[in-house]
Amino acid sequence: MTSTNPHHERRWLILAVLGIAQLMVVLDATVVNIALPSAQQALHFTNDNRQWIVTAYALAFGSLLLLGGRVSDLFGRKWTFVGGLAGFALASAAGGAAQSFGMLVGARAVQGAFGALLAPAALSLLTTTFTDARERAKAFGVYGAIGGSGASLGLLLGGVLTQTLDWRWTMFVNLIFAVLATVGALALLSNQRPAARARLDMPGVLTVSGGLFALVYGLNNAQTASWGSATTVAFLAAAGVLLALFVTIERRVANPLLPLRVVLDRDRGGAFAAIGIAAAAVFAVFMFLTYYLQQNLGFSPIANGLAFLPMTATIMLSATLASTRLLPRVGPRPLAVSGMALGAAGMLYLTRLGVHSTYATSILPSLLVMGMGFGLIFAPAMATATLGVGESDSGVASAMVNANQQVGGSVGVALLSTVASSAASGFVGAAHPTAQLLAAATVHGYTTAFAWSAGMFAFGALAAAVMFRARRGATEDLPETATVQERPLRTLVEGAI
Repeated sequence: MTSTNPHHERRWLILAVLGIAQLMVVLDATVVNIALPSAQQALHFTNDNRQWIVTAYALAFGSLLLLGGRVSDLFGRKWTFVGGLAGFALASAAGGAAQSFGMLVGARAVQGAFGALLAPAALSLLTTTFTDARERAKAFGVYGAIGGSGASLGLLLGGVLTQTLDWRWTMFVNLIFAVLATVGALALLSNQRPAARARLDMPGVLTVSGGLFALVYGLNNAQTASWGSATTVAFLAAAGVLLALFVTIERRVANPLLPLRVVLDRDRGGAFAAIGIAAAAVFAVFMFLTYYLQQNLGFSPIANGLAFLPMTATIMLSATLASTRLLPRVGPRPLAVSGMALGAAGMLYLTRLGVHSTYATSILPSLLVMGMGFGLIFAPAMATATLGVGESDSGVASAMVNANQQVGGSVGVALLSTVASSAASGFVGAAHPTAQLLAAATVHGYTTAFAWSAGMFAFGALAAAVMFRARRGATEDLPETATVQERPLRTLVEGAI
């Protein structure tokens, strides 16, 4: 093992470095959420535009992740990782210094682009560093817990920085994470590149990036225009055409950006779907709850961040338990189905919110339930999605994990923001817009979005039940000579039981 894996002796230190990078990327998806009211006041942008602070990051991240994953495979994971860290840090500095809405959105988009280099390189390094089954289960438990809880930790950090310093520090703080991770990477990682570099699939890059951008832009445009507007229809139609063309290209080119063998494995495809659906259902909810807590309940930014800590704790608990104890014994299907069901239950509970609801009775129970659900979804799905992938495809498989999370999140933000806006407008109707009516309409928009999110989780539970293979027992009927690629469940079972 040690002769073929140059990272083996330093694997736990490497996990710490990768964990820092993962935390930075995941934090940045939500750390600015609590800063949004302050940033909106400072830079004078509208409520309709505020979602672009979140969406610009997720959109650039998600649409370029497959390219980032393939770059990692072609040019080496160490330097792709370090380059992603450096670019992410510079873009964060620009965002913190932004003097206009456009500059802030542009910086967020550049952050997302470099995150698309960084994230798949980090997950690919994790996959190739931990080759022992027992240790791999533990490493993915830690990594999955960071991924699942990082979003809510970002809300806490965002609250502390916004209230004690300034909203701009929600961007500047990334410089600290990036420096720590870069120093660790330079000291601990070895760069490994394939002996022969394949040509980059540029038609695939252009079609998938263009298709994902058109999808999210079309959904966002529906909020400010309408579902039937020419621009909305044109972008959504273009998304369908470009993504269908991408699949056609990938089936025919010699060196595809996304080899279809990566996604056609049933369990791996189920893992990708579970991550995407769960992210779509939950990303916008953080934004809605943030505004509800601050504007309706009068929470300070720090109190707002603290309000999400119970969810963080339950995510970490359930993610670790799922990865190290449950996944080897039952497989991913019952975990994902149960997690989706818990997510749906938590969202349905939030539909009871009113203008004067309380945190303890109307919000906290749902956060605890959803936290348990997220841990059961994300950690096992991340482990399943990258297990058994050939080393030459580990970067793109890792990119698919992050792509589904980020694209799912950006689609969810766009769709649920549109749903909430339409519901609030319909609630007011032609009535005179008094302060009380507008407050009730805003909360009605939130609860409508929560109901839609519950529906997404219910669909996710059905998809997980259908896509993941059923497990008859702790081990599968595979020959003793089966390779790691042929026996993904046994690899986990033998190491973790």
